[in-house]
Amino acid sequence: MFNDKAILITGGTGSFGKQLVKTLLSQYQPRKVIVYSRDELKQFEMAQEFNSPAMRYFLGDVRDRDRLRLAFQGVDYVVHAAALKQIPAAEYNPMECIKTNINGANNVIDVALEQGIDKVIALSTDKAVNPINLYGATKLAADKLFVAANNIAGAMKTRFSVVRYGNVVGSRGSVVPFFQKLIQEKATEIPITDPRMTRFWITLQQAVNLVLDSFERMQGGEIFVPKIPSMKITDLADALAPGIPTKIIGIRPGEKLHEAMFSEESSHLAIEFADHYVIKPTIEYTRVVDYSCNALGEKGVAVPEGFEYSSESNTEWLSGFQLLDILKL
Repeated sequence: MFNDKAILITGGTGSFGKQLVKTLLSQYQPRKVIVYSRDELKQFEMAQEFNSPAMRYFLGDVRDRDRLRLAFQGVDYVVHAAALKQIPAAEYNPMECIKTNINGANNVIDVALEQGIDKVIALSTDKAVNPINLYGATKLAADKLFVAANNIAGAMKTRFSVVRYGNVVGSRGSVVPFFQKLIQEKATEIPITDPRMTRFWITLQQAVNLVLDSFERMQGGEIFVPKIPSMKITDLADALAPGIPTKIIGIRPGEKLHEAMFSEESSHLAIEFADHYVIKPTIEYTRVVDYSCNALGEKGVAVPEGFEYSSESNTEWLSGFQLLDILKL
């Protein structure tokens, strides 16, 4: 469905954006792939690697509605990946996080409706579920905006959906590169926040495939959640730094022991498919949508009442050997 189409990626110079561009160029024949971001250096560096005639690099910020309006002209699909994601930075600079993650999301929605974009998928995070930090709260608000945008669209063709996943293995700013840096620097101990801590993990390519598949599956208004493994933070440290002792430093402000992709309060909205879940919108649209059967005809079933998809109670776990194999790839 991406052949001869124009796809725009906000925040396209990030880890996800690069992998998405690589996949689009290698597996499809898009008419245009537009990277929309505010960092000229990262765009310059990315252009050295991805210089296909289909590539376009557009400097701009999602806070700037007029600039978005220019960038969205003639675009078929939008992937909204732009966000401020660092939890401590968000706590110290709350309005900056709100301006990008909430106001920027609203700008993307308004301009997508104005320009008649076919489909928009916004990237979310497990931290949007029962958030205890500002970053998670802004992403929850953004999720609500994108879900409600389908009601605003009315008879217009534009449809909006959300993809929510956990920590990306090896992504910029994550714990894996941090531990690897400590190992290279001959650290005598590895800092661990809490030995009980668990997290969901997904590879970059899995995240990209999930988004591309969701474009085909989406009907508008649903939140897609992949079935992915959990891992204990202690097992991660043991795999990366065997033999190096750990030091417990305590949970940082805004962190949880465990993350959830959806809580038991949302179980009545969740539908289980073969490799993912769908969370139905809490609001009713004027159009009737059967979310138990997606646009590809795949059928799902409601999860049991009170079910929570948590990194602590997950049935699938990532071993240290599996993590190392992923990092080699």
